Amino acid sequence: MIIHNQEQLLKIVNQVYDLERKTAAKEEFAGLQRNIGRIRDAFSEMGLHWASPEGEPYNDTRTDCEASIAGESSENLYISEVLKPIVWIKDGGLQYIIQKAVVIAESQT
Repeated sequence: MIIHNQEQLLKIVNQVYDLERKTAAKEEFAGLQRNIGRIRDAFSEMGLHWASPEGEPYNDTRTDCEASIAGESSENLYISEVLKPIVWIKDGGLQYIIQKAVVIAESQT
């Protein structure tokens, strides 16, 4: 699948992800969450998907994230915050990452 204007689509996906993240914890935004879900579904129909790796382990062999390490230790890291999600395209049976997640990782104590 060829996506024209990939850079512009990634800008939109990142904004939708940010809206998802900011409205998820607030009850008064439940209606808005439904609309955001519909936008996500429309992107999914185009073969474009995204996910947040928040809470997952992080190590330097991980190829789907670009991380900034918070704190003094770089041992036993987990992803504490996701600034941009992992974005990929599904085309038939194949998946292609078109954006690595931008994350903050910190040591679990």
